[in-house]
Amino acid sequence: MGADSARILVPVGESSTLRNTVAYAVREAKAAAEEGAESATVHFVYPARWRSVDGGSADDAEATENLLERVTVWAREDLDDETDAPPSVDIETAVVGIDRYLFSPGDYADMVAAYAADYDLDRVIVDPEFRPGGSAPMLRPFEVELSRTGLSVEEAPVERQTARTRLVSRTTISKGVLTFGLSYAFYLTVAGSVSPFNLATGALTAILAAALFSNVTLVTSPSLRRSTLRTLRMGLFVPYLVWEIIKANLSIAYIILHPDLPIDPEMQRFRAAVWGGLPVTTLANSITLTPGTLTVDVGPEGLEIHTLTGDARDGLAGGSLERAVRFVFYGRGGARIPTPTERESISVVAGAGADETADSAESVVAESDPEVDSTTEAGPVTASESTRESEPPSEGGDA
Repeated sequence: MGADSARILVPVGESSTLRNTVAYAVREAKAAAEEGAESATVHFVYPARWRSVDGGSADDAEATENLLERVTVWAREDLDDETDAPPSVDIETAVVGIDRYLFSPGDYADMVAAYAADYDLDRVIVDPEFRPGGSAPMLRPFEVELSRTGLSVEEAPVERQTARTRLVSRTTISKGVLTFGLSYAFYLTVAGSVSPFNLATGALTAILAAALFSNVTLVTSPSLRRSTLRTLRMGLFVPYLVWEIIKANLSIAYIILHPDLPIDPEMQRFRAAVWGGLPVTTLANSITLTPGTLTVDVGPEGLEIHTLTGDARDGLAGGSLERAVRFVFYGRGGARIPTPTERESISVVAGAGADETADSAESVVAESDPEVDSTTEAGPVTASESTRESEPPSEGGDA
């Protein structure tokens, strides 16, 4: 189907053009239904930027529910606004992405495409003021990413008010001042002196950084109270992290010096209860700095972490480092959450590594002893099956 398809998906969020976008999508579905489409439906989908484990997500969930309820009312009004019997058009609403990390336009596009595939939708109508990443203007990259999924994508042809934002406002000034201060301090720290030359060049560099990158560096307007509290809590977090690094170093040193080298490497996926660029980066780097664990990748499904030993996995499953990072960014209340084990937020990453290891072991056994027959009356026995019979089963799946 092409642009005239009756199976439509509309990503929604608060915007000044949402009402007109809803009306346009409903009109398109009605027109397709009148032309004899067997199934006309419009799915209004809200990509969540909050997570279900967040202590403050209740307010966000309520606001989202109210938004989708308004959208449903508007759609019903547009369907019933006819003298004759309205055509049959189903209206559905959904919230997606609660348990995913959504950073880039590609993440949002993949999520929308997956939902469209699940419900057999092939046409996407995008609100021209839709901002999937919050206040960041990323509609055009979002549409570009969507177009690569094979869906029919169009921007709703609705009128919108001309955006007249002040070049200088309280928000831009606060972002600029903070970016200038941080850049200036970093420059002087790296320079190692406060000579007149360094003071002058550092000020010029900091001014350029504030002018060009303040809106990129800071997503939201900085709050003096929030920034001060986070700085103080970070002062408590750093000694704790150093202590965890020392303990992990001692553990790894013991393993290295042990004659049997008792390691048990494994890849795990960790759906951590932190989100946003800075909190996720802090947690991922903290995990990497702790010997025995390494953050390999951060994707929509969570953090992929390589663990070297069972003790390292137990520490990760205990959630102490996760709670410490949440304490820094969300306060004491944010640290009071169930452990990753209790939330079933850690799972083993399935890969070809184990199969390749088993195949290699079987090959080595066959080559070293040609009299060994790899088949029995019951059929072939692989190295993994023989291991399973001689050793107790290991715990797999969600930790």
